[in-house]
Amino acid sequence: MSHVVAASCQNAHLFSGCGFPAPSIEDFYFTPLFKIGSVGFGKPGLLLLLSALIVIVFFWVAFHSPKLVPRGAQNLGEMGILFVRDQILRPQMGKKGDKWLPFLVSLFFFIWVNNIFGIIPILYFPAMAKYGFPVALTAIVWILYMGLGIRHQGLGGYMKALTVPPGSPAWILPLLVPIEFFSNVIVRPFTLSVRLFANMLAGHVLLLVFALATWYLLSLSIGILYSATSFVVLILVTALEVLVQALQAFIFTILTATYISGAYEAAH
Repeated sequence: MSHVVAASCQNAHLFSGCGFPAPSIEDFYFTPLFKIGSVGFGKPGLLLLLSALIVIVFFWVAFHSPKLVPRGAQNLGEMGILFVRDQILRPQMGKKGDKWLPFLVSLFFFIWVNNIFGIIPILYFPAMAKYGFPVALTAIVWILYMGLGIRHQGLGGYMKALTVPPGSPAWILPLLVPIEFFSNVIVRPFTLSVRLFANMLAGHVLLLVFALATWYLLSLSIGILYSATSFVVLILVTALEVLVQALQAFIFTILTATYISGAYEAAH
């Protein structure tokens, strides 16, 4: 009986006798759209693939036949690349890090495009709100900068760079080294992933709350005023989310550049 009542209240309104259908954890679980063997592909996974496809197709269109005087897609593509180079890569890595530009450009736009899906009707879901996806990206970054650090500084040298801050007195090292190891080797990747996840999760929940409230309060009575107010707040939250989506892609990419830079040489 409870399932029948819940189903009848999904499209409830203010005076229908049903309570507000608040978003829940169930809004982040999707039935697989199709399966390949035992692997199911749901909406988040398809959005992830769509993000990659959009980035690949856009930059292919922009640069498959470049012109001396850029126009259209090439102009936008060059602006995007220069933004990542001048605002993310160069401040953290200098010109010597230019070989990492393709990776950082791909990372930034992949995350950003995927985040934007969170405000696009029909799609209306950022896959990064599913924790497994930020964890996978973070694992790639972690393996990359740890591998580079060991390769360029040696295992002992890189562990020293991660656990012994320059100028630390010897007497504090027994306490400081475990803390720094835990912070830089374990907490660093955790915060990198959870920051992106938490912001996308919170933003999606806020959008759901006000979108549902706009529909729930809509009625030919005083409810229409409440609904209009909720709709205005939804627009404002959406505008804020646009900023947060770009900012989270920027933060993830700039921290990646910082970690890669630190893998080449110890701080002084």
